[in-house]
Amino acid sequence: MPEVFRLFGFTYFFFSREHKPIHVHIEGAEGYAVYELEGEDFVQRYSRGIKAGDLRRIENVLKENKDMITETWEAYFKRR
Repeated sequence: MPEVFRLFGFTYFFFSREHKPIHVHIEGAEGYAVYELEGEDFVQRYSRGIKAGDLRRIENVLKENKDMITETWEAYFKRR
């Protein structure tokens, strides 16, 4: 399970056998979410148990780190 980073109590990661489109799993604060890259932005596909304020923070983190996340995805899955 490749971890991208941890920030504000949440872990951002991929599973080692992922599929396109590029997406990231987020876990923490007794909740879980999945965001998928759609065009230029990450869009929430699933969320359970994460407060609205934390989801907004997660969305800001994804926006600010989009390039790093996509580069990490491409580098990891290109090796496989």
